[in-house]
Amino acid sequence: MASSFVLQAPWAITTNLSCFPSFTKPSHVFPHKKPNNKFKVSCNQNNEANNSQEKVERRNLLLGLGGIYGAAHLLPYDALASPIPSPTITQCSTAFIDDGVPKIPVCYTCCPPIPDKKDVPCYDLPLVSGFRVRPAAQTVDDEYIAKYNEAYSRMKALPTDDPRSFMQQANIHCAYCNGAYKVGGKELQVHFSWLFFPFHRWYLYFHERILASLIGDPTFALPYWNWDHPKGMHLPDMFDVEGTSIYNERRNQKHRNGFIMDLGYAGEDVVANDLQKMVNNLAIMYRQMITNAPCPLLFFGKPYRLGSKPSPGMGTIENVPHNSIHRWVGDPRQPNQEDMGNFYSSGKDPAFFSLHANVDRMWTIWKTLGRKRKDISDPDYLDTEFFFYDEKAKPFRVRVQDCLDEKKLGYTFQPMDTPWKNFKPLLRKNTKNVKIDPNSVPPASQVFPIKKLDKIVTFSVARPKKLRTKKEKEDEEELLTFKNVELDVRKFVRFDVFLNEDNDVIANEVDRTEFVGSFANLPHIHDDPKKEKFPEFSLAINELLEDLKLEGDDLVVVTLVPKIGGDNVSIEAVEIQLVPC
Repeated sequence: MASSFVLQAPWAITTNLSCFPSFTKPSHVFPHKKPNNKFKVSCNQNNEANNSQEKVERRNLLLGLGGIYGAAHLLPYDALASPIPSPTITQCSTAFIDDGVPKIPVCYTCCPPIPDKKDVPCYDLPLVSGFRVRPAAQTVDDEYIAKYNEAYSRMKALPTDDPRSFMQQANIHCAYCNGAYKVGGKELQVHFSWLFFPFHRWYLYFHERILASLIGDPTFALPYWNWDHPKGMHLPDMFDVEGTSIYNERRNQKHRNGFIMDLGYAGEDVVANDLQKMVNNLAIMYRQMITNAPCPLLFFGKPYRLGSKPSPGMGTIENVPHNSIHRWVGDPRQPNQEDMGNFYSSGKDPAFFSLHANVDRMWTIWKTLGRKRKDISDPDYLDTEFFFYDEKAKPFRVRVQDCLDEKKLGYTFQPMDTPWKNFKPLLRKNTKNVKIDPNSVPPASQVFPIKKLDKIVTFSVARPKKLRTKKEKEDEEELLTFKNVELDVRKFVRFDVFLNEDNDVIANEVDRTEFVGSFANLPHIHDDPKKEKFPEFSLAINELLEDLKLEGDDLVVVTLVPKIGGDNVSIEAVEIQLVPC
């Protein structure tokens, strides 16, 4: 039997639109509707595999009493190891851009309208009679572009207290990502963990259905920005037409008119020709989709459960290219790189949804790349819930387990080539088969901890075992792991990692075997403290050790190259681990 609890609804929330430039007409300013006296939340979870459902529901009932899960601190951590429930909408509060002194709040509420109805049910997927096909943005015709613009024009014309309006759709990202929600006594954050992919899939699902409903075309589907293909490695042309509903002034003006993007963008454009930038991008895609993502938790991100601290660790695609593309589009003329360059404002740019449509496509493609590449089966992941409004402005709670197959959600993707699959980086010709002597550099134990990554750092790391068999490699991945990476999360950060690299590490080419991967942070905030510590950041190196002919070595040489924000980064230690995949 499903559990439920009753919360006293707060006062109505008034929306301040002074810094939401898309809405300036007085007729667009509406306070949220005042709800009924009581707001009842319930969800009937039908998870046959979860034998502890009653225990979980009782825990959620207990935590729901007394405000924002006020009893959470009374329970031991193990008792809180459970799926994260949908946030309590009536307890949504101020979102913040910066948590410095003084704090800088978002100057309008990011909270959704409070539902009129007392019960918020779980969402039942509608029957699929035909697939909506998401097209590659560079392939769409004028008829599609006109329909796409019309859909956003109608969405932007809705009153702002309508949960389907463009402002409320943008606010979803702000509320879930900038501290407006608390769950289990802690801030809810859907980035930097295994929640990244499923949250954004549900987000786009309802956004897409709302657009389709507004133009009366159930076959309409969002375009995906095909940034993993050379023909899509620039801002799609349809987003760059001034005066249209999908144009946004607050973008980097240098990155218009077909400017070739850098999927590893760190704040400054790569000094390279367009061909080299495309080659770099394909190499990055190969690393992030294949080399560094052999196991589910490396691709999706680390576990995030009720009672745990937010942001335990991001997956490969969220890290790069996702974070880098946000920064590449964001406007450097704005104080916080608005719109796309900051979590709270990202949803104000229609290109955000097209970017994430391709992120969503990466999830689908990744599961085709090998036998171990499959969805996470942990019940705490599957039973995590979010809150959304549908195309009829009805509120629903949704579960991760119901979004694992996009076809069951009624959509698919236009097929496009994925040239990065066969773009395995090669050894550079000028240093072919040259091995760096690990005894010529200091060991990691002498280099770490470092308080600031403000210069290139080279060191050696001991391996747990050398000359592993094929089966051993299949069973366990060798991970280069950085312990307790601490940074000011309000700043954009990126550093690159190389193995067996010589002094030429600052070169603008990453299409080489020595390049392992990157760490990138998109500015956001958490309650306390502003400095956030990622317990682990790991890169898979099985493949690289083979390609660099280092399998027989006891030590490997690692080089870190800060690209931006390194003076805000500290790292406690570095080691190599063997982890079951």
